[in-house]
Amino acid sequence: MLRKLCIMLAAIVTVGLGGCGYNDLQRQDEGIKGAWSEVLNQYQRRADLVPNLVNTVKGYAQQEQQVLTEVTNARANVGSIKATPELINDPVAFQKFIQAQNQLQGALSRLIAVSENYPQLKSDALFRDLQSQLEGTENRIAVSRNRYIKTVQEFNTTVRQFPTNLTAMIFKMNVKPNFTVADEAAVSAPPKVDFGKPAAPVAPGTPAPAPAPGTAPAPAPAPKS
Repeated sequence: MLRKLCIMLAAIVTVGLGGCGYNDLQRQDEGIKGAWSEVLNQYQRRADLVPNLVNTVKGYAQQEQQVLTEVTNARANVGSIKATPELINDPVAFQKFIQAQNQLQGALSRLIAVSENYPQLKSDALFRDLQSQLEGTENRIAVSRNRYIKTVQEFNTTVRQFPTNLTAMIFKMNVKPNFTVADEAAVSAPPKVDFGKPAAPVAPGTPAPAPAPGTAPAPAPAPKS
């Protein structure tokens, strides 16, 4: 009799938990963990490309030491943060990790931009292969981040809705941090090029440039008295 009572009680509890969204919260939480693992895999793929990419650029452009140092330091900063599963439950640690990844992305973008000044580097087969791998990895990162954003949005919505918010409160399942676009514009902005250098002085006796079509010629200088 006691056994039957326990079975019935367990069935009632199971139905109750299912009706209050417990199963949905668990399923969505597992989906977030899977999506986050894929994000980390792609970030690691990018980090693994950095040493070979830096060494290849250094072979042709040693004078670009500042850019090379920025990339190396950004990768070291990324590696210093432990990307544990608990990271997605800590908004402060999550934001710190994302900022480090964005800094690495920005440094790599500047490194690729610098390569435009070195034709021999651009024609190097290894550099072209690394650049292609980096572009493919950035695309994979974008896809995996988008998947993670959607899974977190679904979970956070369930956590906030009634009556599942009560279940989430009981089992301490809080909303999870997500990616933002606050610094995307700064990260993706192309490097600035300074065109404000003063023009070279014209040597004495050099004829003045011809006026543009449809414009009046510049007046001749007044004779010295």
